[in-house]
Amino acid sequence: MATRDDLISDGTSRDPAVGLRAVAALRRLVEQLEDLQVENARRLGWSWAEIAAVVGVSKQAVHKKHAGRLGRSKDRGDSDV
Repeated sequence: MATRDDLISDGTSRDPAVGLRAVAALRRLVEQLEDLQVENARRLGWSWAEIAAVVGVSKQAVHKKHAGRLGRSKDRGDSDV
């Protein structure tokens, strides 16, 4: 995996192929970080509404994106959706 500095450098490259590959890599990293932190928040008892407010989306959007991945066993339930 590229380092942070590599991604920053590549992301500002004048070569669109290099820049777009960096954008795609950063997007994958952001998705992984979001998954990790949503799981952490749910484990700590946060509601979908609380997570959504911090992420800046609706509670329905964050629930739709993450609830299936977390599974019912880790989920506190759907009462706050």
